[in-house]
Amino acid sequence: MPKTVTLQLSPKQSADEKFYIPLAARHIGIRQSDIALARIVKRSIDARQRMPKVNLTLEIYVDTEPQPQPVHFDYPSVDGRTEVIVVGSGPAGLFAALRLIESGYRPIVLERGKSVLPRKHDIAQINRNGAIDPDSNYAFGEGGAGTFSDGKLFTRSKKRGDYNKALQTLVFHGANPEILFEAHPHIGTDKLPRIISNICRTITEAGGRILFNHKVSGFKIVGRRMTGVYVGDTLIEGAAVVLATGHSARDIYMSLYDSGVRVEAKPFAMGVRIEHPQTLIDSIQYHRAERGEWLPAASYSLVSQQGGRGVYSFCMCPGGFIVPAMTDAAQSVVNGMSPSGRNSAFANSGIVTEVREEDYAHLRGQWGELAGLVYQHQFEVLARENSGAKQVAPAQRVSDFVAGRRSASLPRTSYIPGLVSSRLDEWIPETLAMSLRSGIASFGRKMKGFVTDEAIVVGVESRTSTPVRIPRDPETLMHVEIDGLFPSGEGAGYAGGIVSAALDGEKVADAVVRYLSGLGR
Repeated sequence: MPKTVTLQLSPKQSADEKFYIPLAARHIGIRQSDIALARIVKRSIDARQRMPKVNLTLEIYVDTEPQPQPVHFDYPSVDGRTEVIVVGSGPAGLFAALRLIESGYRPIVLERGKSVLPRKHDIAQINRNGAIDPDSNYAFGEGGAGTFSDGKLFTRSKKRGDYNKALQTLVFHGANPEILFEAHPHIGTDKLPRIISNICRTITEAGGRILFNHKVSGFKIVGRRMTGVYVGDTLIEGAAVVLATGHSARDIYMSLYDSGVRVEAKPFAMGVRIEHPQTLIDSIQYHRAERGEWLPAASYSLVSQQGGRGVYSFCMCPGGFIVPAMTDAAQSVVNGMSPSGRNSAFANSGIVTEVREEDYAHLRGQWGELAGLVYQHQFEVLARENSGAKQVAPAQRVSDFVAGRRSASLPRTSYIPGLVSSRLDEWIPETLAMSLRSGIASFGRKMKGFVTDEAIVVGVESRTSTPVRIPRDPETLMHVEIDGLFPSGEGAGYAGGIVSAALDGEKVADAVVRYLSGLGR
């Protein structure tokens, strides 16, 4: 058995194996020459003290011990095998497709948007304040919202499935192996498109199909069983349907609702995106004027209770930038992401507060279980009405937002389309605005310097999750009323990030296999 040792090192020492391997040998009482392999299994930063330290955990293999075998992926040919429809090519859909192939089924992945290369062109147009293609943007297209996301892989849902295998799958398709041991693994928006394209290539080379520009417009339900989906007037049939459409596919939820398929309201959160100079966050978190060569861009995680509502940071992006995440021109929606090097001059994060059913009770009479979805959309329309032209976003200095005053000017920003000064608290629903202002003020007491003229809040951060859930049986993972329909991922209300969505996709694929095996297929 390998020996495990955890060392507490300076950031510079942790980057030099010539330093830490001899130290590890001394810790476990062996000669360095006896070490056949020293493998990092975890690396984390402890910045609680004035001098940050790195906790480095190593597995040490000596010459007489068998070394760990690399993980192999062997996807069999599924040409001519039973077909399963997968709606959506985000992490849930792609990992469901990979698991179906491993089990001998042929996935037919339907993606409303375009493949990566033309999608990049459409995203560049959005950043230049050009036209917004409602089916090809930051949310839709090959890989879904995961393709041009930050690529953070931390999840609290490791019990849902094989977390390590999910990371190994990403490494197999081109991710940096460091994601296997970092405490908060991150791929980066500059690396993800190639990885997603490699996963799609694996699916098609095994005989699966990925059909771009195939927007599902309806469902075929016979009795209590879903037998296929419509793309325009074309019916595409399969032995089962995995629904993994992501959190922005409002038309899908409405189509299901109109078809009599049960959909439920669920809790969600909305707010703003906050941006600081990265040097400011570094100085607060690392207790020094400059972080130096060996420390990464600093991050934070904040939570507070204000007036009985939770306020918290979400999707914190050190060394990142804010992007326009709307899916049509009537909305103003922003998100944040970081490249792999996290080398931008800015740090940003969502700051959101919980939305309760009482907040949109006035919409329940007309919209029923979709009322939260409509409320979310109205929030985005309000932001657009207060932002000016095209993708220009409403913004306010953080100090002014907390004090309740208009910003006479705005500082430099990473948001390419541009900003316009706006009193966000004048048009954000009052209960949300009060919670956000109080929450950010409390964060300023926890992190001295957080509330500053140098930072801005930008509107709005509304796509943290979907306001609806497509209910499924906890045992079969099938819809509670419709046989053959398997809701999955963020859009169905069962995940909250790349890895948790991927794990849910795999779990649902296993449920599909059990279902079809029971039918003798």
